[in-house]
Amino acid sequence: QLRLMESGGASVQAGGSLTLSCSATGKYYSTYCMAWVRQAPGKEPEGIATIDSEGRNNQPLYADSVKGRFTISRDNTENTLSLRMDELEVEDTALYYCTAVMGGLCTLAAATRPKDFRYRGPGTQVTVSP
Repeated sequence: QLRLMESGGASVQAGGSLTLSCSATGKYYSTYCMAWVRQAPGKEPEGIATIDSEGRNNQPLYADSVKGRFTISRDNTENTLSLRMDELEVEDTALYYCTAVMGGLCTLAAATRPKDFRYRGPGTQVTVSP
């Protein structure tokens, strides 16, 4: 079992930067595809970034809405996942959470579907003001 906990959310002005962290406790963290998902009020969850499990050479995936502004990374020795967010926009306001996806299904869509991800954290709030 894997337990995930996000941190780093804050209120920032548009154009600013934030780095979110997701700390994992449990076994086999490196074997999971990890993802960042966000959900704004009244909207469906949006998978914004994925990074594959250890040993797989797939490049990280990004949603078009964040490509070029956000960077996902992971440290398999520390069991952490990060999301560097630059050039933040008001539209980035959302609850951000990390998910762990099993078995070669490392896609943005799978990261948002409860039937495909195995674990998720409670989330951390990011609010971007004009």
